[in-house]
Amino acid sequence: MGEDGRKSKGNETTVDTADPSTTNEKENIVKDALGDFGWWQARVCICLSLLKLPVAWHQLSIVFLAPPPGDFYCSDGGFNETEGIFSHNTSSNELEKCNYYKTESDGERNSTISVPCQRWTYDHSIFEETIISEWNLVCHHSQSANIAQTSFMLGILLGNFVFGMMSDKFGRKNPLMAAIVLQTVTGIATAYIPWFEGFLFLRFLLAFATGGTMMTSFVICMEVVGGWWRTAAPILYHLPFSIGHSSLSAFSYKFRHWRDFQLAISLPSILLLSYWWLIPESPRWLLAMGRHKEANKVLTEAAKTNGRKWNSMPASNIEGKYRKREVNESVHIEKGEINSKELKYPKDSPEKLHEENEEKRIGGNVLDLFKTPNLRRKTLVVMYSWLVCGLGFFGIAQYMGRLAGNIFINVAISGAIQIPGTVGCMYAMFHLGRRTTLTSSQLLAGISCLLITIVPKGYEWLVVTLSASGLIGMSSAFPTNYLYSAELFPTVVRNAGVGAASMCARIGSLIAPFITTLDIFSPVIPPIIFGIFPLLAGILGLLLPETINQHLPDTIQEGEDFGKKHKNKGTGGQNED
Repeated sequence: MGEDGRKSKGNETTVDTADPSTTNEKENIVKDALGDFGWWQARVCICLSLLKLPVAWHQLSIVFLAPPPGDFYCSDGGFNETEGIFSHNTSSNELEKCNYYKTESDGERNSTISVPCQRWTYDHSIFEETIISEWNLVCHHSQSANIAQTSFMLGILLGNFVFGMMSDKFGRKNPLMAAIVLQTVTGIATAYIPWFEGFLFLRFLLAFATGGTMMTSFVICMEVVGGWWRTAAPILYHLPFSIGHSSLSAFSYKFRHWRDFQLAISLPSILLLSYWWLIPESPRWLLAMGRHKEANKVLTEAAKTNGRKWNSMPASNIEGKYRKREVNESVHIEKGEINSKELKYPKDSPEKLHEENEEKRIGGNVLDLFKTPNLRRKTLVVMYSWLVCGLGFFGIAQYMGRLAGNIFINVAISGAIQIPGTVGCMYAMFHLGRRTTLTSSQLLAGISCLLITIVPKGYEWLVVTLSASGLIGMSSAFPTNYLYSAELFPTVVRNAGVGAASMCARIGSLIAPFITTLDIFSPVIPPIIFGIFPLLAGILGLLLPETINQHLPDTIQEGEDFGKKHKNKGTGGQNED
């Protein structure tokens, strides 16, 4: 009989029920329609990359929402706001900030006691109002601003996880639009909330939505490009983040009240609602879910935009093949010729053996990365490198907002300086290799931060320059880590490995605000910490193998062998896998 029929041999019935729309077939369909990169992908990727603007605005807005309070004084002890003098709130000729002195009498003698302050007067010469001055987040509440930023980073971590699962189940577009709507609503609502506790809650939801836009937009971007662009896209995709970071200064310079500032960085998200019409569903996801008519529509439009001659018949025929296969299987099951366990492939066929082998390979999990010594060492180094990226990047960015000088100029520089770092790392990765790019970036960041500790007083411009140099290193290391770690982990646990490693970056970003504010004890503590961590990461990175132009590992055993040096039996020399 035909391809979808059966062949009888004795009492055994063999049914060709192989899935005609294999992964390779779907890959070829998408590639034939789209090509590696064209005008259609350019439009989609540019639109998606613009989502990084509000990501940067909200992630780093704490620099202007809660800047260092500067001069503030306890106003419970007799401070005259009109005249700017203190009547009896002094101690050793220094103005008290967290306590005031109160005189008490027991009838026989008077005594002076120190009482915690409940009201403060702030310097409003730069900012009209911040969350610190509005809710008195000073003295015994001084860590509240750090908690606000830490909870925000925690929300991003949770948003990445939840929206990642949603995008697999419900498609890429619907979760993306849900995240955009939630980001818009919570961002605007945050500007009007009258309580700090409500501010924390809304910021957490805002971060949750922001994490969702980050995850789903990145996935769509990666699924519509191919070839060399699949490597370049993750790097170029992050460029608007640097622009958003730098533009925060313009927003804050114009809007000196934190509520106006928060509203200004939230309102542009309303424009992103237009993505419902501008961004298509991922054709790869549609094909994977069996929604072939929708996939065919998207691919036909994309091929037309890219000027490609594409035969849509393969995609159109997939659904028909599925239906024919299901009918064929049902007939033979009813006749008792096959059972459900033999449904997909005939017993002992090459396809069946291949499937069983694939199931064994796909059965890996993140714990497999720690079972063998070489793979365990590489995994720990990669995870530490990610932790340093999160700690260093967000830590140095917030640290620059606390430096002496003009806060608006400092933050603008810290954002703009990331652009050459990001572009430079793409060139370096393809010409110098992944390992050299990563280690040199981390060493640059570490050495720059450590040099800050020996800068003499009065050279604030040099501190800003060295901090910017450290941020260049971190902005180069971050995108390098994305590609490098994906190439180091075996295929069977690649997603789990990269996910676990990137979670370490979120942990670093959770810690960063607390390290940044250690300058209240000594100004050298933050740069020492931000210097030692990447310096150590750069040294440990030398233990990793180079991946450029190498056959990447697929199985756990290949991952263990990758990077090992083996003796060449013929020459006695050593080759690195």
